[in-house]
Amino acid sequence: MNITKSVKRAFTLVEIMIVVLIVGILLAVAVPNFMTARETSRSKACSSNLHQIESAKKQYAVDKRLADGSPVPVITNLSDYIKTLPVCPDGGTYIPGAIGTYPSCSEGGTHVL
Repeated sequence: MNITKSVKRAFTLVEIMIVVLIVGILLAVAVPNFMTARETSRSKACSSNLHQIESAKKQYAVDKRLADGSPVPVITNLSDYIKTLPVCPDGGTYIPGAIGTYPSCSEGGTHVL
């Protein structure tokens, strides 16, 4: 009679805990970097939108023969000069400001031109 031993192999609790620890350390390093990258991306997108608004304001001022300090009533007046009106990635609203001044974002912070 030939009796073969059946050997079952499995992970031990210690091995599983080591894997969980390693994953936890990786997440602790990756998540803050991801959050920083996301905020930087939003800030750059908002800044780019502000540049588009500034260019559209300049074209609007030339077409309407407006001097510095003349108000731009609403951002929708610039729709002829921008392909699509920009939307703030943080949910803010853009304030075009008067001719000769920089537009701004209601979210503030690093969202400046």
